[in-house]
Amino acid sequence: MVVDKQRIVTIDGPSGGGKSTVSRALAAKLHFTYLDTGAMYRAVAFQCRQKGIDPADDHRLGALLATFCIELLPPDPGEDDVRVLIDGQEVGNQLRTPEMGMLASRVSALPLVRQTLTRLQREIGAGGRIVAEGRDTGTVVFPKAAWKFFLDAGPEVRARRRAAQLRGKGEQVDERQLLAQIIQRDRDDRERSIAPLKAAPDALSIDSTGLAVEEVVRRMYDRILATPCCGRQ
Repeated sequence: MVVDKQRIVTIDGPSGGGKSTVSRALAAKLHFTYLDTGAMYRAVAFQCRQKGIDPADDHRLGALLATFCIELLPPDPGEDDVRVLIDGQEVGNQLRTPEMGMLASRVSALPLVRQTLTRLQREIGAGGRIVAEGRDTGTVVFPKAAWKFFLDAGPEVRARRRAAQLRGKGEQVDERQLLAQIIQRDRDDRERSIAPLKAAPDALSIDSTGLAVEEVVRRMYDRILATPCCGRQ
C-alpha cells in the first residue's frame, strides 16, 4: 500500500514532445489542476530580456527573483497555452517563441533560478491533485509523485509539430533552424549539471512519435487507474 506518495502526476520530456497538450487533456480527465513549469522558466527568461539582465549576473538576477510575481491562469476559450501574468501583466505568446525557449533553457540551469521556481512549484503542488509538466518534475520537484511519465519523440517529429503550432498562430518558421534549436536545447537540457533532463527511475516512458494525443492520454490514464493510489478521487 502506498502511503508516502503525493497525489500528483508528473510528465517530463524534451521540448516539442507533446507534454503540454497531453498534460492539459489528462488534467481535465482527472479533474486535476494543470501546472506548466516550463512557462515559469520562460517567464524568468522574459523578465531578464525585458530588464536587460545578464543571467550570469547573480546580484541583479537575485534581485529580480526576490520580487518575482507570476500567475498561471487557465487558457482562454479556444486557446491552448496557459495565460501567464507577470506582475499582473499578461505576456501571452511572447513567452512561446523558439528564442525564448533557448533562453529559458539557459536560465533553468542556474541554481538560484531553480531553487526559487522549485519552491514555488512545490507550494502550488502542496495540496496535490495536479498534473505537472516540465523537465524535472518527476526527478526533482515532486520525487514522491504517485504517477510519473516521460514523454519523448524524435527531434524531427518534434520540430514539425512545433512548426505547425507556430504557423497556426500566423508566425513564419524556418523549420531547419527550429530543428537545430531543438537539438541544441536537448543537448543543453540533458548535459546540465543541475536537474538534467532524464526520466525518473519509476516513470513510464512513452514515445509519442506515431501516437495520437488521445492514445497517449489513454495510456497514462490507464496506468494511473491501475496503481494503488486511487486515480480520480
